[in-house]
Amino acid sequence: MTPSALLSQIDLNRSPWWDDAGPAEPSPALAGERAVDVIIIGGGFTGLSTAWHLLRRQPSLGVALIEARRLGNGASGRNGGQVLHWVNGVGTTEPELTRRVYEVTDRGIRQVEALAAEGPDDLGFTKGGALEVFTSDSGAADAKAWVDRVASFGIDLRWLDGAEVAARLGFKGAIGATFDPHTGQVNGVRLCRALAQRAEALGLQLFEDTPALRIVEGAQVEVHTPNGVLRAPKLVLATNAYSHLLGYLGGAYVPVQSHMVSTAPLSPAERAAIGWSQLDGFTDDMDRIAYSARTATGRVVFGGGSNAAYAYQHGGLTAFAGDPSAGHAAVTRRLHECLPGAAPLPITHRWTGALGLTLSRRPAFGVTGSHQNIFYGIGYSGHGIALGQVGGEIIADLVRGEPEPWADLPFVNAGAGLWIPPDPFRWVGYQVFTTLTGRSPRVKR
Repeated sequence: MTPSALLSQIDLNRSPWWDDAGPAEPSPALAGERAVDVIIIGGGFTGLSTAWHLLRRQPSLGVALIEARRLGNGASGRNGGQVLHWVNGVGTTEPELTRRVYEVTDRGIRQVEALAAEGPDDLGFTKGGALEVFTSDSGAADAKAWVDRVASFGIDLRWLDGAEVAARLGFKGAIGATFDPHTGQVNGVRLCRALAQRAEALGLQLFEDTPALRIVEGAQVEVHTPNGVLRAPKLVLATNAYSHLLGYLGGAYVPVQSHMVSTAPLSPAERAAIGWSQLDGFTDDMDRIAYSARTATGRVVFGGGSNAAYAYQHGGLTAFAGDPSAGHAAVTRRLHECLPGAAPLPITHRWTGALGLTLSRRPAFGVTGSHQNIFYGIGYSGHGIALGQVGGEIIADLVRGEPEPWADLPFVNAGAGLWIPPDPFRWVGYQVFTTLTGRSPRVKR
C-alpha cells in the first residue's frame, strides 16, 4: 500500500480532546534501517502501554514504536472519555470471574489515576463516578437486581432512585440508575503523551508520522515504512480498528464509525441548567447506547443514541467517506432529548472515528503469524480506556513468554473471536442487524 493510500484511511483527529491537549512537538519520522527486540505499530493506549510495561519489566530491551500520524490520533484520542469498569461481552453471573474482570479493569483505572497524580502534565483526569440511567420500570428492576447481585460479590456498585439521579443529572425520564463511584474520565490525547514520556525515559525509540506500509513475516519480522525499515524478532500490532489495513485480523472485527459532538466549556450557570453536578459521565438504557462525559475543561462530549450515530462502510474503510452531518445532527438531537437543558448550548466540535467491534463484543489478546511472533490486542468495543492500559500489560507479558497472570481471562490467548465474513456479506449483515435490533455492545448481566 502506498503512503498516500494508507494515510487516506487514517484521518486527522478533530475532537476537543486534541484541541484541549494543546500543541506538542512531534517525534521524528523513522529514517534508515534499525534492528530492535520488539516493534510496536500504533501510538494509542495499547501500543504505548505495551512499550511502557515492556521497558519497566526489562529495561535492556530495544523497543521501537511507530505511529502513522501523531500520538492519540485514533480512537484513543477521539473517544467518549469515560474510564470504566467491566469488559463488554463477558458475563457477570459467576462470582469469581465477575470479581476478576472488575479487578482487571480497576487496575487500568488506577494506572490512569497514578499517571495523573505523578504529573508533571495535567491529564484532565477526574474520578467522580458514572451513571447508567434507566427509563423503563422493567429495565430499572433488572438493573437494581444486578446491582444487588454484584454487590453481594463484594463490589462497590450502587443503585440510585429517580430523585437521587435528579440530584446529579437532569436526565429526562430517569427512573433510576446504577452508580459506579470508582470510575472517571480523562483526556486520551494527554494520556497518550504521558505514557510516551514515561516509556521514552526508559529507552523507547518513538517515531511519529511513520506509517507501516508492509510487514514481512519471518523469524525476524520486517516493517517497511516510507523512509525506513525496522527489524525485530517480535512485533506488536496495536492498531485495533486499522489492523486489516496491514493484512491482519480482518475477519475478527468490524471497523465501525462513531459520530460524536461536544459543547463549549460550560459556565456554572450552564452546568446548573442541565443539572450536571459531581459526576463524570453517563450512559443510557436504549438499544443504541448514548454515552457522555463532562471533561475537566467543562465540556459535555456526547455520542451514540441511534443507528444514525454509527456506520459501517463497505470495504472496511476507516476514514468516513461520506457527509457526516446527518450523523452529527442525530447525536445532537439525542443529547437534547437526554438533557433538555443542553438545547441552547453551542456545539463547537463534531467528529467521527473508527472503533473495533467484535461479533462477541469481547476484546481479544493473543499471537498470530507464520512464526507466532506477531502479538495483538483488538476489539475493545467501547471500553478501551481502562482496558487499553491493562491490555498493554497483558501484551507485554505475552511478548515475554509469561502469560500466566492473565490465563484465567476468557479473552487472552483464546483466539481472535468469532469469524466475520468479508464484504458484501459483512455490509449486508451489519445493515440487517442494526435495522432489526439497533443494539450496542453492553456488559452482560
